Amino acid sequence: MIVPWQSLDPDTLQNLLEEFVSRDGTDYGEQELSLAQKAEQIRLKLIRGEAVLLFSESTGQCNIVPRERLPEFDH
Repeated sequence: MIVPWQSLDPDTLQNLLEEFVSRDGTDYGEQELSLAQKAEQIRLKLIRGEAVLLFSESTGQCNIVPRERLPEFDH
């Protein structure tokens, strides 16, 4: 289920962004960025509608995915 990021408390959103960008395998290219910089990049993608926040009712977990990958999550 898509969760509007605007509906989250700002601190909750920030914690979610920081948890997401600190996951193993998240690639930000050759340039080393701080946790805050990485989180801000993802926040901007949410604001621009390039990414969405998904909540899985079956696992109880949130994930941030590119909007173009949404059909993959429709099962």
